[in-house]
Amino acid sequence: MSAAPPHYVDLLSGEEHPIDQPRWQSSSGRPLMITPGSGITPEQIDRSRRSLWRYRAALALDIVAPITLGEGCTPLVPVTLAGTAPLCKLEWFSPTGSFKDRGASVMLSALRQQGVARVNEDSSGNGGAAIAAYAAAGGLEASIFAPASTSPAKLAQAKAYGARVELVDGAREASQQAAIDASALDRDAFYASHNWQAFFLEGTKTLAYELWENLGFRAPDSVIVPVGAGSMLLGLALGFSELLSARQIDRLPRLFAAQPLNCSPLDAAFNGEEIGARMVLPTIAEGTAIRSPLRLPEMLAALRVSNGATIAVPEKEIFTARATLAAAGLFVEPTSATAAAAYARLLDAETISPDQVNIVVLTGSGLKSPSAV
Repeated sequence: MSAAPPHYVDLLSGEEHPIDQPRWQSSSGRPLMITPGSGITPEQIDRSRRSLWRYRAALALDIVAPITLGEGCTPLVPVTLAGTAPLCKLEWFSPTGSFKDRGASVMLSALRQQGVARVNEDSSGNGGAAIAAYAAAGGLEASIFAPASTSPAKLAQAKAYGARVELVDGAREASQQAAIDASALDRDAFYASHNWQAFFLEGTKTLAYELWENLGFRAPDSVIVPVGAGSMLLGLALGFSELLSARQIDRLPRLFAAQPLNCSPLDAAFNGEEIGARMVLPTIAEGTAIRSPLRLPEMLAALRVSNGATIAVPEKEIFTARATLAAAGLFVEPTSATAAAAYARLLDAETISPDQVNIVVLTGSGLKSPSAV
């Protein structure tokens, strides 16, 4: 019996939708996931491509003409941290300087193929830059909605790609609603949120396939990632689950979510605290400063299925980790340094050991936030 074709699914209600038409939410207004694929074998990797599109056989939709700038195939290098040598995945080698290029490439490729020509996105940082870049590369129009309080420097990259930037008064949630409202008023503009649209996760899941190939077609013991909205964490969980189903790995790697203590709703929920009980404060790790993650239940499930955990890192340790990485020649944004600080904590707690294959994902370039220096 052949496997059922992939489709959108609302995990809470079980509601399903075909994936051949653009959709960003269920009929009940909840986020959708795409059902896991069947995985691929090494022979199905397209070695003629030096980008994430070498794993196109693993994607839920057959993309005829991808929008690509060479994203993916980022370096995996040993780096001395806490007296040991984990492998650091340098996702900031991506074209716009962050891992979000993976999701933007696949999501916008799928939407363009489905007939979308104009997109709206809400972001105050890397997500907006990635959507703006790949929209430009794919001949799409893009509008980025951001809080009025956002630093102009953070929006300069999106503007440089030709995106229209709309500043919205109020909290981060206000710019999201503004983007949704603008999409509702304009039938030709699709709400292409990197947090809501499930095809973004199809892009980030390619990191799991890439690590599998990097390591000689085996799974690492652990992967430590900084987590805000959770697209990298969920992408890794999706990709490794597909590889396990395809019997290409014999176990799931343990996934560890690193968050700044000042804004750590996932860590609070993982440890059984009531929603909203933990105080939220400003953090230098702006990329993870998501007060109410949209996909919190899915993230908790991904951590528990993999026997992983969360780590909440104080600001001082984030600063220290950033300086340690810089001293090793790696200039990363503070969000990335959160993962390095979490690695040290996991070692100290003997949750992981230095003789294992441990991956620390460094998600964004330090050029994104030079003021942190």
